[in-house]
This record gives sequence, structure tokens and C-alpha cells, in this order.
Amino acid sequence: MLLVDSEDAIVGRSPWRHLLNRTGDHWESPPNASDDDCHLMVQCMESWFLTDHATLATFFGQGFNPAKLPHPSRDIESISKNSVYQALAESSGACKTKAPYGKGEHSFKLLARIDPRQVIAGSPRAAHFVTTLKTRMRG
Repeated sequence: MLLVDSEDAIVGRSPWRHLLNRTGDHWESPPNASDDDCHLMVQCMESWFLTDHATLATFFGQGFNPAKLPHPSRDIESISKNSVYQALAESSGACKTKAPYGKGEHSFKLLARIDPRQVIAGSPRAAHFVTTLKTRMRG
């Protein structure tokens, strides 16, 4: 199974078609691959962080401003990469204990800390991926 960022808004339902038609990708599906063999996360991995404001606040500490993040009820799969990066930078810009959000410095540390249940609840594509993965593991 392949799990990748969609990089852009997803058009249609087929992940392989999205990757084939996306400028810069043009990935063809392998022979005999189905749509359940390819899963698109969100436009960028950091979108998942937006499902867990509490972990972001704990991680960044004093000066973190959650009001600069999209509301938790907002569809994270529809938020552009630039908007996600901007929200993370603005919400963490006045932090006293850490530098403003930087992909290289913070992304994988946060990915290890966010609550996967919140990601699954906030992202239908993440929920589908986990369901498919569990089914195949039982398989």
C-alpha cells in the first residue's frame, strides 16, 4: 500500500487518477493495483496536526496561539498546504520555548505526538486508510 500527500485539492475519488493527472507527479498505477492500494493523506502531512490543538499547545508551550489555527470543525482535507503552513507559523510565532513551526525542525516530532484517534476522526481519508490497513493485516 502506498500512502502519500495529495499535494493539492483532490479531484474525483480515484487516488491513482489524482496522481496521474497532478502536475509534477504523472504517476501511473502499477499493474493490478486498485484504488485501495493507494491512499492520499491530505494536502500535506501537517494538516493532520490541525486535528490535535492540545498537543500543538503542549509541544510549543508558552506563547502558542491556537486562535491562529483553523477551527477544529473545519475539513482539514480541504485546507491548502500554504494555509496549513501559515497557520502553524502564525500560531507558534510568539512561542517562548520553541522557534516558530518549521517542517525540518518540528514535523516528525509532532507526528509522533498527535493523537491518531483525532486524526482518524478529523480526516475521512485517514480513517479509510486505517480501516483498509487493519483489514489487510487480518487478511
